[in-house]
Amino acid sequence: MSKEIKHKHKHPHFEPHIAPLQPHEQEYHHEHEHHHGLCHHHHGEVSEKSVRLLLISFAINMLLSVVEIIGGFIAGSVSLIGDALHNTSDALSILIAVIAFKIGHKKASPKYTYGFKRAEIIGGFVNLILLFISGIYLFIEGIERLIKPEQIDGMVIIWISVLALVIDTITAKISHQDSHHNTNMKMVFIHNLADALGSVGVIISGLCVVWFDIYRMDGIIALLIAFYMIFQAVISFPKIVNILMNAAPDNIDIEEIKKAILKIKGIKGIHHIHLWCINEYDVSLECHVEADDLNLTPQIAKLLKDKFEITHCNIQIENSKCCSQCHL
Repeated sequence: MSKEIKHKHKHPHFEPHIAPLQPHEQEYHHEHEHHHGLCHHHHGEVSEKSVRLLLISFAINMLLSVVEIIGGFIAGSVSLIGDALHNTSDALSILIAVIAFKIGHKKASPKYTYGFKRAEIIGGFVNLILLFISGIYLFIEGIERLIKPEQIDGMVIIWISVLALVIDTITAKISHQDSHHNTNMKMVFIHNLADALGSVGVIISGLCVVWFDIYRMDGIIALLIAFYMIFQAVISFPKIVNILMNAAPDNIDIEEIKKAILKIKGIKGIHHIHLWCINEYDVSLECHVEADDLNLTPQIAKLLKDKFEITHCNIQIENSKCCSQCHL
């Protein structure tokens, strides 16, 4: 199951906006109102400093991948080549993340009325697929090396892996800061962490060759790295898919929302309620409320903000159900 999406940001100013009614809307929908909460900066967003550091990490990781691939062929080590390929996917994941962050900060347009906030989620999804494919490839290579172990140059592996470990640790540290509240950054961090662990494993593999002439350790280390990559991709998949599918956040119960709204004096019913996440920290709600008092909209909006931390809502007030007119 995916982890609950957290919404810990607070909005100190909340100003309801009531849209004016058009004549044809009065005839067709009876009486209705719209409310929109104001959205401010969220601490789920990634800072510009982090993005700049990611670009530096991308360049360093690409150079490291070239060194590891050359060293892997020279030493004859599949785990080092696998680590290089994983490192390349890390570099690509960093580049994808940076592009997604840049797109995500673009302003809304008449076509993309919610803006481009989901670019980061899409970037995270692409990175997740890269992580999974890299894990499958490394798993296959590890199995083959276990079946047919080959001689490898342990010292070459050790020195290159020590260099890789230093770089992987630095890049993992850079991405860790924002990984707790941003799925895209979390995927980058997992990529880098897996690479750091992989470098440790490859060092162990090299030591086993130098000290004990154990060549199968190369394949074992490759399999351990592969299992970690596949596991992280699988457990992160539901959360990203739920956001892309407009699923309601796990920590908000629609039935609880209905009960809370129905307790407001003057409200006779609520229907056509939709709850979804625009990204990891912006929750939206729309609903139709049966009531005669148009002035209930700010009260409902305040309830949603204070009790459920829903800050973007569209509330339509009507004096009868509209089942024949609405299909969602």
